Amino acid sequence: MKAKYTQVAASPAGLFDYPTGKAGLETLGYDPEVLSAFPDQLFESFCGVGNHFAENNIKEGDTVLDIGCGAGVDLLFAAQLVGKEGHIYGIDSTEAMLAVAEQMIEKYRLVNITTSFVASEAIPYSDDMFDVVISNGVINLFIDKLKLFKEVYRVLKPGGVLQFADVMATEDLAGPLSVRIASWSQ
Repeated sequence: MKAKYTQVAASPAGLFDYPTGKAGLETLGYDPEVLSAFPDQLFESFCGVGNHFAENNIKEGDTVLDIGCGAGVDLLFAAQLVGKEGHIYGIDSTEAMLAVAEQMIEKYRLVNITTSFVASEAIPYSDDMFDVVISNGVINLFIDKLKLFKEVYRVLKPGGVLQFADVMATEDLAGPLSVRIASWSQ
């Protein structure tokens, strides 16, 4: 899967069975005002499956964790919501995706975003640190989901919000393991 998401960092076009890039953001109802404030090129690597921002759970001053932050599109949207007093942390297991996110952060001088490479379910942050944890189409890629959810609840503040969008299989996946693994990321 790492090879696929390295390719997604350049462009997800043709790799998924749903709209990606700016078309995906528009289809999912992302704020058109934020979309119009940045060049379309910034959104090219987006391949999320939902829009957590429609629920309005992220408030000014919040500390937010994005699990599987990818190229940083959701980091950018969350940064608009938390304002100067809040902070966004993004973790991802694909160096190429993080490189795209870090270029965006640097280019737009987004000082309230921190990214980290994380190659396992272990989240490298303190207990009770985050007001909101988000993830967009990534939890299904983790093998040990129970461990991941335990980590999420460890780092969430009491009363914090976990908000994620993902895909799931509704029937058994037949075929060799390699075919089933490829299906996880579709």
